[in-house]
Amino acid sequence: MQTRIERDALGPVEVPASAYWGAQTQRAIALFPISGMRNHPELIAAMVRIKKAAAQANGELGGVPSGVAAAIVQAADEVLDGRFPDQFPVDVFQMGAGTALHMNVNEVLANRANEILGGARGTYDQVHPNDHVNRGQSTNDVFPTAMRIAAATLAGPLADELERLAQALALKATEFDPVVKSGRTHLMDAAPVTLGQEVRAWSRTVLALRDEVLRGRDAVCEVGLGGSAVGTGLNTVRGYRAQVVERLAGLTGLPLRSAPDLREAMQSQRPVGLLSSATRTVALELVRILNDLRLMGSGPMTGLAEIELPEVAPGSSIMPGKVNPTMPEMATMAMFFAAGLDTATSLALQAGQLELNVMMPLMALDLNLGLTVMTNAIRQVRTRTIEGMRANPDRCRHFYETSGAAATALTPVIGYAKAAEATHRATHSGVPIRELLVAEGLVAPEALDAALDPERLVDPHGEDARGRT
Repeated sequence: MQTRIERDALGPVEVPASAYWGAQTQRAIALFPISGMRNHPELIAAMVRIKKAAAQANGELGGVPSGVAAAIVQAADEVLDGRFPDQFPVDVFQMGAGTALHMNVNEVLANRANEILGGARGTYDQVHPNDHVNRGQSTNDVFPTAMRIAAATLAGPLADELERLAQALALKATEFDPVVKSGRTHLMDAAPVTLGQEVRAWSRTVLALRDEVLRGRDAVCEVGLGGSAVGTGLNTVRGYRAQVVERLAGLTGLPLRSAPDLREAMQSQRPVGLLSSATRTVALELVRILNDLRLMGSGPMTGLAEIELPEVAPGSSIMPGKVNPTMPEMATMAMFFAAGLDTATSLALQAGQLELNVMMPLMALDLNLGLTVMTNAIRQVRTRTIEGMRANPDRCRHFYETSGAAATALTPVIGYAKAAEATHRATHSGVPIRELLVAEGLVAPEALDAALDPERLVDPHGEDARGRT
């Protein structure tokens, strides 16, 4: 492999001749062969957009020569168009604060800008990675801004998928409204509900989760770009802070705003924590719903089998014909993974000292990966399971009619004690509660029909308690 010699503050470094990265990136490659994982494409794209916005602002305000700024902007556009995807090799576990990835981006853009101006890679005669591409910037304000932009960008699709899931559940709830079934509390028989009521409650939960994500997304749109090294704006030209954030908002399509205190924005990654905690809430609530799907679809002969989940794949290598709840299982594992990523983010959030939290690369890895995995898992479980699931009305009716829990509605008629005794006798004898009550003369048939009318049980006051309002 042909190489070239570049130099940084620590001395000469041998760099592949074809590489657009430079000496500091090459050192990072040698120092951090840790995971084999590369930084999320949205994080790199966010960083490149920052460099483009900074070049535009500095070019207009006199921070760098206009020709140099134009070359940096062109180089950034080429990267954003999908060129040079292999030029960002820094491992996700790198030096604190993300300096290695930041310099990787600076070097790639500088080398490409030099080429655009007629120079050679590795010379930096016309465009320097620190003096020009990084003019008025620091890893300490660029990386947290890029991390927030990437997270906000990825949170949008997650919120959209949650809304689609809520809509799919709402459609199923309407379809399932006529299906009366036994409720269950403590995993034991309880008063009746409709299948539609259960599923509509899931839909409402998912809409609330979407709102949680959107609140977190809004929080990370507050950025500290322009703070430079310690939040004071050292080495920035006058007017740079406002202009670079305005330009960056236009490039990203996000409602970015400058933090009221750039020191606070550098010291604390509280907004990242807010969005991360929202993903954890999403994960935990969806696991609950997914578990209900698996329970209600269990069987087909020895489980509840109140719903039928679409068959998407053979479920066993040894048992012929076995089909499992594959998509809910996958999505549950994805949610566990996302919850674990939030735990790592939480540890990183409290690990900052004084003017900077150097654990930002871990936060970016956790949040970006979690958002991506959750979005994809939710989409797949919606399209492969929720939209195709069906009710089993006969099974639901069987459980509802044979469960003694319906006797709850009789307590105003015969009292709690008699209703409890009748329920126990029905449960242990296997005689349906309705038959037992009539046979023992505890309730007249007409009164029993009125008390156990399914519509009255699930909507006792005629107030549309099914939740359809």
